[in-house]
Amino acid sequence: MTGTDTTAPPEPAAHEHPRPIRVVLVDDHRLVRAGLRGIIDAAADLLVVGEAGDGLEAVAIVARHSPDVVLMDLSMPRVDGVQGIHLLRKAGHCAPVVVLTSFVERDRVTAAISAGAVGYLLKDSDPRDVLEAIRSAAAGHAPIDARVARALLPSSAAPDPAASLSAREREVLDLVSHGLANKQIARQLGISERTVKAHLSSVFRHIGVADRTSAALWARDHRIG
Repeated sequence: MTGTDTTAPPEPAAHEHPRPIRVVLVDDHRLVRAGLRGIIDAAADLLVVGEAGDGLEAVAIVARHSPDVVLMDLSMPRVDGVQGIHLLRKAGHCAPVVVLTSFVERDRVTAAISAGAVGYLLKDSDPRDVLEAIRSAAAGHAPIDARVARALLPSSAAPDPAASLSAREREVLDLVSHGLANKQIARQLGISERTVKAHLSSVFRHIGVADRTSAALWARDHRIG
């Protein structure tokens, strides 16, 4: 009698979910990090594994967690983003770094990319664009905001942003750098708050920043006032 193999066929392997893309956040503002963590962790394929408050702390956090992508601010105390990228590369960490900042000035962009950043986004980007940039960087691509790409286009002469500001815009920017609110600026200059907002929008566009804090930092760096 011929024997019959009654061994049951092996069960098909259960579907394994791919490992999420692991992200380290580097920003000196806890509120910004908390917001980014919420956006990133809500995506099924992304996971924040660590946070750092400056470029030096980032080196230790990256060494501990071996992320797939580092999301790095530029303007931070102690060790800024560009220095942080240099330190990461010097320590042998090869995780792609995507800059997320408010600055779109050509010299800041080129400094970050020269240091080793693979991507560059602005903080007023749509959250979906930030998520896609993380995925893109993890896949080996270089996500660059279109506004940043325009700043990198060659030109016959790089314009001086400060020179493009009107006298009134410089006054408004100077008062912003000293911490005055729009209402206080309007009162001091004898103009309406709506006019102050219009001047600020123009200032942001000329100097390549996306918010008032970055404008104040830019004004101090360029000695406006």
